[in-house]
Amino acid sequence: MVVFFFPRADTSGCTKEAQQFSALQQEFTAENAIVIGVSKDTAAKQAKFRAKYNLTCLLGADNETCFCEEFGVWVEKSMYGKTYMGIQRASFIIDAEGKVAAVWPKVKVDGHAGEVLERLKAL
Repeated sequence: MVVFFFPRADTSGCTKEAQQFSALQQEFTAENAIVIGVSKDTAAKQAKFRAKYNLTCLLGADNETCFCEEFGVWVEKSMYGKTYMGIQRASFIIDAEGKVAAVWPKVKVDGHAGEVLERLKAL
């Protein structure tokens, strides 16, 4: 399983990331991997986001941030001198035994989905 966390649905970077994972969906499936993107958005917003961009990866809504906190991606961020809590873009590969097999903290979007796929193939 691949879990990627993103800050907010329907923003430029998050859209690009979800599109890149979706573009590689068949290859992830060939590796017996489910791909799930998670943000704090509501299930309704995630569904709208998925439909708007024809995303094939699954999307999860973590309104209470419990899942994000478990993975350590609910962090203090700052912008223009103000601090706030938000999701740090990160990805994880979870193996068949439910253990974290690979982690990408502070993800840069371009080419990331392909990098995750290559690592998954190497495991």
